[in-house]
Amino acid sequence: MSGLLEVRDLRVAYGKVEALHGLSLNVPEGRIVTVIGPNGAGKSTLLNCLAGLLDGRGEVTLGGRSLTGVSTESRVAEGLVLVPEKRELFGAMTVEDNLVLGAFSRLRKKGTDVPASLKDVYRRFPRLQERRAQYAATLSGGERQMLALGRALMGNPRVLMLDEPSLGLAPIVVRDIFHIISELRATGVSILLVEQNARAALQVADYGYVLETGEQVLEGAGAELAENPRIVETYLGLAGKRGAAAA
Repeated sequence: MSGLLEVRDLRVAYGKVEALHGLSLNVPEGRIVTVIGPNGAGKSTLLNCLAGLLDGRGEVTLGGRSLTGVSTESRVAEGLVLVPEKRELFGAMTVEDNLVLGAFSRLRKKGTDVPASLKDVYRRFPRLQERRAQYAATLSGGERQMLALGRALMGNPRVLMLDEPSLGLAPIVVRDIFHIISELRATGVSILLVEQNARAALQVADYGYVLETGEQVLEGAGAELAENPRIVETYLGLAGKRGAAAA
């Protein structure tokens, strides 16, 4: 199946050290694709390169259009939106102001209906509506992740890239976040999900890639990877222990 977002032979280096070694993947329209692997595998490097924050060699296309030389701001305007690992919210601004900022790339386009987008985000995240006048710095970890997701959705993304959305969250909040991610697929948004919690990621993903030390070592349907003995032993057991410890 051809992808809305296609990556071919992507290589990224920090100085003389290559962090990604010829990675190829595709994200079809309306699907969740996950990239799992241990810390240091290159998962965040991949997303930062796709967002235009890091230089890389290879071919990246969005809807058939090459993103070579395209700025981060233009990628966002084209619908490639990243929710970074650290959320990167404006703590001294209110929840609603953070959300409206997410629509910045759309404000210059005719026909942009920011109030309608805001209403849709509040419908999806009722807790954000309850806290719309609060400063972002006062929110809980789960609420901050909801705000980061909501802000990204205000950009009307075609491909939503999520970097470790479960990081630092309690198990019950992780379940809520992944339920929301699964629901977003039904709206037609394509999702590229980078996660260390392989169990949670594979439960929602249509397809997955396994990355180790910058190398793509396995790929397949999410359900198939969840049954792969190597994945079970190396990742799912670890995810299960991590979840139990957090509980």
